[in-house]
Amino acid sequence: MGSNKLVMIGLFLLVLVLGSANASLSTEFYSSSCPKLLDTVKCTVEAAIKKETRMGASLLRLFFHDCFVNGCDGSILLDDTSSFKGEKNAGPNKNSARGFEVIDAVKSAVEKVCPGVVSCADILAVAARDSVKILGGPEWDVKLGRRDARTASQSAANNGIPAPTSTLNQLISKFGALGLSTKDLVALSGGHTIGQARCTTFRSHIYNETNELVTSFAQTRQSNCPRASGVGDNNLAPLDLQTPASFDNHYFNNLVDRKGLLHSDQQLFNGGSTDSIVRGYSSNPSSFFADFASAMIKMGDINPLTGSKGEIRKNCRSVN
Repeated sequence: MGSNKLVMIGLFLLVLVLGSANASLSTEFYSSSCPKLLDTVKCTVEAAIKKETRMGASLLRLFFHDCFVNGCDGSILLDDTSSFKGEKNAGPNKNSARGFEVIDAVKSAVEKVCPGVVSCADILAVAARDSVKILGGPEWDVKLGRRDARTASQSAANNGIPAPTSTLNQLISKFGALGLSTKDLVALSGGHTIGQARCTTFRSHIYNETNELVTSFAQTRQSNCPRASGVGDNNLAPLDLQTPASFDNHYFNNLVDRKGLLHSDQQLFNGGSTDSIVRGYSSNPSSFFADFASAMIKMGDINPLTGSKGEIRKNCRSVN
């Protein structure tokens, strides 16, 4: 009886170990089930960025906005249905989040080489990495094995994604709640070295907070973003004035020069606790690249659905 009990305990511990192994992400997750995955994603993302450079920033942002709302689970990709309001029409995403058609194209290409195997959440993670690399940024091994959420939350998106009006303390708090450090916050904000922002997101900053900005920069941005709300709301400006189509450290140089487009950008260099990190990245691009890559891996670890949780969606826009 004693030996049987020991065997049972041993089996129980083995199940526990296997269970936790199944529930963790791995860079080799699809190595046998979908060996062509990485090449397939890269080809489709490359074609999309070749067609429109800004798409790289949009795909990076999609992954960010996915992970910040109930974890990296592909929930941002779900269309609204009669039974729930998804994240696409939440404040931070409405008329703003883009690249959904590219993710559809990637999913379609992946389904051809290995049907029913790869989650939309993982496709987002790989597409974000590829976008950064294609635009000249760092490369990292993406951990995979996420499954897709069966639901999404508009209110969680409204509350979870940091607003462009955020103070430094609010940013530190939002990132900290997800296990991301202040250094991670600054490094990930460096993703704003690519892409564009809409006038509505920086209007108050360039008109009402000119004490934080170089006058010439504020004036340049005002020329394409009228003061009156409702006029030119969707007019675009580059987040990085110098090289908006290249992933580099110029974003941090801009902050040191007081040319941060968003209030939340300039908050990172405004006499606060993150000034020294910004200065470091502005003078040492390789340290920014290294920290950005490790912060992206860390962000990709936020509450993934693994094992038997969630599902592998056939269509990224709807549950099976």
